[in-house]
Amino acid sequence: MLRRAGERSWLLYDELLCLRLNRAGRIDWIRKLFRAVSRLGDGVFWYGLMVWLMLGHGVAAVAAVAHMLGAGVVCTVLYKWLKAKTSRPRPYQVNHAITCNAAPLDQFSFPSGHTLHAVAFSVVLLAYFPGLAWLVLPFTALVGLSRMVLGLHYPSDVLAGAALGGAIAGLSLAI
Repeated sequence: MLRRAGERSWLLYDELLCLRLNRAGRIDWIRKLFRAVSRLGDGVFWYGLMVWLMLGHGVAAVAAVAHMLGAGVVCTVLYKWLKAKTSRPRPYQVNHAITCNAAPLDQFSFPSGHTLHAVAFSVVLLAYFPGLAWLVLPFTALVGLSRMVLGLHYPSDVLAGAALGGAIAGLSLAI
């Protein structure tokens, strides 16, 4: 019984924090900013960065880009499998005070695929090009935040996505 009460309070906190962050999306410029970040986080930013690396660094970027692509494939397979297994509804589907501020790419919430990929790509990229931290770390943080501001994910979805992305990237670097 105590476990259930603790679980309920954790889920309530998760929902309340999501609601609080989602309220920022009521401000027009914030909603537009996070929609743009989210859209870039769909892959536009990462694939554009890979092209930029290939154009700017040529052969020296091949290993980093191939590594990022490989990690991205593993991330996609894992997050799709987890979403199908957990079937967690999105926050706006559960709490009608949470506004959906952008169209979701798929049906379920857990884990955040945007955050999972952003963290994995960042970790791998920074292993090869640490000088790009000034660009990718703030962007990755904004991607994670965007998911909650837009009402698409709970904080726990974003944290799980970050942890999984970091783990996948870390394991891929260790191999």
